[in-house]
Amino acid sequence: MSQASLELDCREMLCPMPVIELARHLADVPVGGTIAVLATDPAARVDVPAWCRMRGQEYVGEVGAPDGTPTYVVRRVS
Repeated sequence: MSQASLELDCREMLCPMPVIELARHLADVPVGGTIAVLATDPAARVDVPAWCRMRGQEYVGEVGAPDGTPTYVVRRVS
């Protein structure tokens, strides 16, 4: 997976904060750009894809950061 346009460090933030941060920063990347959300809260695994479906954005998938933190990648569609 290529480098994300923006990386949000949401480690230690509890639900719903990772998704709130994602929503706050969506406009910070161009259409077609990606945001990587690093989140240790297990709820993010469900919340980020659900947010993408509700907001019409593309959920690219989950990868691991070098330290093992789950990272959820979202592509801005509009």
